[in-house]
Amino acid sequence: MSSPQKVAILLVNLGSPGDPTKPAIRRFLREFLGDPRVVNLPRWLWLIILYFLILPFRPGKSLKAYRQIWTEQGSPLTFLTRRLTGKLAAKIQQADLDVESTVSMAMRYGQPAMHRELRRLQSQGMDRLVVLPLYPQYSSTTTASVFDVLSTTLAGWRHIPELHFISDYHVQPGYIQGMAAAIEDSWRRQGRGKLLLFSFHGLPEKLTQLGDPYSVQCRNTAEAIAAELNLQADQWRCVYQSRLGRGKWLQPYCAEELQKLPGEGITDIDIVCPGFAVDCLETLEEIAIANQALFLAAGGQKYRYIPALNDSTAHVDALYALLYRQLQR
Repeated sequence: MSSPQKVAILLVNLGSPGDPTKPAIRRFLREFLGDPRVVNLPRWLWLIILYFLILPFRPGKSLKAYRQIWTEQGSPLTFLTRRLTGKLAAKIQQADLDVESTVSMAMRYGQPAMHRELRRLQSQGMDRLVVLPLYPQYSSTTTASVFDVLSTTLAGWRHIPELHFISDYHVQPGYIQGMAAAIEDSWRRQGRGKLLLFSFHGLPEKLTQLGDPYSVQCRNTAEAIAAELNLQADQWRCVYQSRLGRGKWLQPYCAEELQKLPGEGITDIDIVCPGFAVDCLETLEEIAIANQALFLAAGGQKYRYIPALNDSTAHVDALYALLYRQLQR
């Protein structure tokens, strides 16, 4: 009888500074914004902007934001990803599959570094490697950047295991149902607004023209969740947050939409971010704090942020279903 195959599963998230200090934030921003996938400007021009206009000043501004969301456990993105990884590993072990599995996590930027975690898995031996970027929607600025590190790291290996790279899960049934259930649970606990906003991280519109499927997948995710909730067309909208610079990005812009809604008579809303597997600076500070202030200042009355799935049972079950085929012998 042959021995069970060794399957290594690596969950990859964006990353976070190691602590809420200017030096740590500067190191993180240098790595993150220095990635050519992230900013689509001529390299020489962007490096000048990054090193002379952003890195000297942005860490101080970001420090205030990070301190608002930092916990005793550290960065929410890091510890929530770690807890999600642990619960997924436990579920896979309990399933008693005919494979020997290892589930670990890494960050594209910051720690634990992706290339180091891949080498650690290599040292343990594996027959199959499954890499799951925790970005439900594919983008060349996020998912493709994970693949860059993966391919560069594996290029130096003598023995490359069977490889499976999951590029997106934007309409995976478990994820859609989990998001819908989380929204319904929020409605039961906190009440329901007149409008549900689906807010996704923004991208330059040019990337869509170049073939990036992100905007289409975001819309598909929002439509699938809305259908699961039996929402009518006037009960939800799709918006995009975190615009950077003056170029044209995916629209409508979240901040502008929030400031217009009270003028349309919509003063009670819920907002959810289905592009984030776990909560992070962008959801907890920008969406839940800063954008709430914008809405209330414009005349809004009630604003409820609905958290990401984080390490919930629904999220663990959805990822398990996504990985199940790769866990078969």
